[in-house]
Amino acid sequence: MLKYLLSGIVLFWSVFSQAVAYPADPYALINEAASKTFARLNQEQSGIQKNPELLRQIIRDELMPYVDNKFAAYKVIGNELKNTTPAQRDRFTLAFTDYIVATYADALAKYDQQKIQVEKPRNLGDDKLVSINVSILDPGKPNISVIFKLRQNTKTGEWKAFDMVAEGISLLSSKQSELGGMIRDKGIDAVSQMLEEHNRKPMTLPAKTS
Repeated sequence: MLKYLLSGIVLFWSVFSQAVAYPADPYALINEAASKTFARLNQEQSGIQKNPELLRQIIRDELMPYVDNKFAAYKVIGNELKNTTPAQRDRFTLAFTDYIVATYADALAKYDQQKIQVEKPRNLGDDKLVSINVSILDPGKPNISVIFKLRQNTKTGEWKAFDMVAEGISLLSSKQSELGGMIRDKGIDAVSQMLEEHNRKPMTLPAKTS
């Protein structure tokens, strides 16, 4: 489905943040992350066909440093956060990150030279939250729009993505509904274990259609 292709373009979530200089402007951040990711995908298509696990590595290297994945993970935990220990929160954040990586890898397995176009920047003023529209350009098909939500860290001033909305569906909200309810019912340890088991499944590529 298109929303899964779009979620593959979703940029950015990471407890694996690297020591890089992030763009101070959220529009520049989206452009930078997208450019790096799609350039790497183009360069390594032959390697991906031989070893699908390379897709997950590309996502870790090129997408994940641009995302506030801890913030996203804590939003999923929600009100249960107060009932968890630091170790439990760390375990869930890592498992949740790996789960998102696997989800994006599955979506990017469908990548076939699509291009993206980021909307023109606007004056943000004092806004600390911004939604940026990105168009997915697929030759011979209607353009597809996806909205990335970013927040500015009040302490560091850095912008990072924390959610994506495709076809009217918020990825973060859907995971809050799905996993948040499970955390309340089964506990955070059980949900972390479920995610870890899911993440161990090997990466496969979809069968090519003629």
